[in-house]
Amino acid sequence: MNNPFDLLQEQLNRIENKLGEFDTFIHRGISNNLPEADHPITIQQVSEQTKLSVATLYGYVSRNEIPFSKRPNSKRLWFSRMEITNWLLEGRKKTIAEISNEANTYLKIKGGNAK
Repeated sequence: MNNPFDLLQEQLNRIENKLGEFDTFIHRGISNNLPEADHPITIQQVSEQTKLSVATLYGYVSRNEIPFSKRPNSKRLWFSRMEITNWLLEGRKKTIAEISNEANTYLKIKGGNAK
């Protein structure tokens, strides 16, 4: 007679394999409709792209400081490579020349003395 626990483990393994196949199928379906530059990427790939640790990225995710996607009732996080690039560029600091040009433009519009 077969051990019921072995049968249960075998069934769970089959279910896990099917879920993995389904996840791969869904991911490929999503990816095929997007430009190459915007395929969903994992947190490990974001870590490689940004040179930030996975732990740091999880902190940003928990505080909603980084754009990410998460399916309901799922633990997996997905990121858009394009959104991550834009997120990184949000922290760009203006040069002195850019600030000066903006100040001169502002003063011309408001009627101040621009040099």
